[in-house]
Amino acid sequence: MPLTRFGFIVTGVGLDPDRHRQHLRSDTFEMVTVGVTSPAQALPVARQLVDEGVQLIELCGGFGPVWTARVIEAIGDRIPVGSVAYGPEAVDRLHALFAPVHP
Repeated sequence: MPLTRFGFIVTGVGLDPDRHRQHLRSDTFEMVTVGVTSPAQALPVARQLVDEGVQLIELCGGFGPVWTARVIEAIGDRIPVGSVAYGPEAVDRLHALFAPVHP
């Protein structure tokens, strides 16, 4: 069976999964992108995407291995879930981007 429905979940400050959802479509392929503020919000989003027929989910690099595993568990490992990965040369810069903000 060819891949026809792909889901991508991205984290970003102020993203609301109910409002920040886009579809990229052709005659034979659809990509659904959903924005969340925190990785925890991705758990119900991933379940919804699977229920909507998405065949594969990819997570942005902000999720890391722990949250990727939690998403896999949340969907019962029904479809493949992967995450964007970065090499060691990017670790410090990624940490700066995703570090918690302290007032």
